[in-house]
Amino acid sequence: MKILVINAGSSSLKYKLFNMDDAGVMAGGIFERIGEKLGAWTHTIFALHETNKTDELVIKDHTQAMHILVNALIDTDTGVIENKDQIDALGHRVVQGGESFSKAILIDAEVKKAIRDNNALAPLHNPANLIGIDVAEELFSEKPGIAVFDTEFHQTMPERAFLYALPYEYYTEYKVRKYGFHGTSHKYLAMEAANLLGKTLDTVNLITIHLGNGCSMCAVENGECKDTSMGMTPLAGIMMGTRTGDIDPAVPGFLLQHTDMGIKELESVLNTKSGLKGICGLNDLRDIHEARANQDERAVLALEMFCYQIKKYIGAFAAVLGSIDAIVFSGGVGENDSFVRDKACENLVNFGIEIDSAKNESTTIKPFSFHSKTSPVQAWVIPANEELQIAREVLKFFQ
Repeated sequence: MKILVINAGSSSLKYKLFNMDDAGVMAGGIFERIGEKLGAWTHTIFALHETNKTDELVIKDHTQAMHILVNALIDTDTGVIENKDQIDALGHRVVQGGESFSKAILIDAEVKKAIRDNNALAPLHNPANLIGIDVAEELFSEKPGIAVFDTEFHQTMPERAFLYALPYEYYTEYKVRKYGFHGTSHKYLAMEAANLLGKTLDTVNLITIHLGNGCSMCAVENGECKDTSMGMTPLAGIMMGTRTGDIDPAVPGFLLQHTDMGIKELESVLNTKSGLKGICGLNDLRDIHEARANQDERAVLALEMFCYQIKKYIGAFAAVLGSIDAIVFSGGVGENDSFVRDKACENLVNFGIEIDSAKNESTTIKPFSFHSKTSPVQAWVIPANEELQIAREVLKFFQ
């Protein structure tokens, strides 16, 4: 079965075509800076030693990007299939499913309406996810589309973890609660970690740490999510590239009273101008490390804050779980930034976490472990693969 996975962001579109007979990736790529003056497109044919084809071009919208990717998949030079009819199903990443969805589901008008109804809970993501779904339906009108939700893995959180200490009717009437995000990634990491530890999923306790431009952590008990760092929206938790993470809930009201910002502008500040960028003006960790090397005090501070907050959540989730088999780092930062891993795990020996600095600096093929030989808790780097997990969920839907 061939499954095309679509992950549409506000200005990007990622895709991978899987042959689920062996779970192999046939081709994939990413469109970036959609709608801007100059975009970028990277397309990879994985069977040809992961040879990349990168073009810089104007990408007007997601519709154009989808047309380009379909043509690339069937092109004589860049293609891996003869025609688009060879694609059996499409899997769509959807960030926010609210309480409406606890598993992958076949997309129809009712499902799209429910996703749209949750737009307010993920304003940067759900509308873009819906665009990807709509364009795919135009191009693949006869093929089933399956929605896979970031929030699904977190549906096992108990009320004590997902409720806020607000009047209870705000939950019953407005569904104000913690939902969590990156669930597809956390689920994948839990499954892969269990396998690497030689355990079954239902016997492992893990802290999974997804660090990219967006960051989240998850306390996994016996394979199920029991708590997570993100909240009702993807704004909560650890500070991120451009998002605040946890702040005093009174801060937004204070800023509205003492500045000339309106609600929309304030939301933009919290989501796109805060986090690492808010502290030092940069949101790419590579740029921040370069600035730090040049004695930029704000860059130093941003990194200290970032690692401190990760460490704080490790401690909190260790308390939630009671015992931990492993901590798992993933995402672009989690996989590639040994400095962040080192500082986030510093002085955690009392929690059973002791890393080996040499292993942490390893450039070996991932996944790899970087705990010391005597560490009671293992530490792993496992590459994120949300797309494969989405394809697995789609395949499961048809089995």
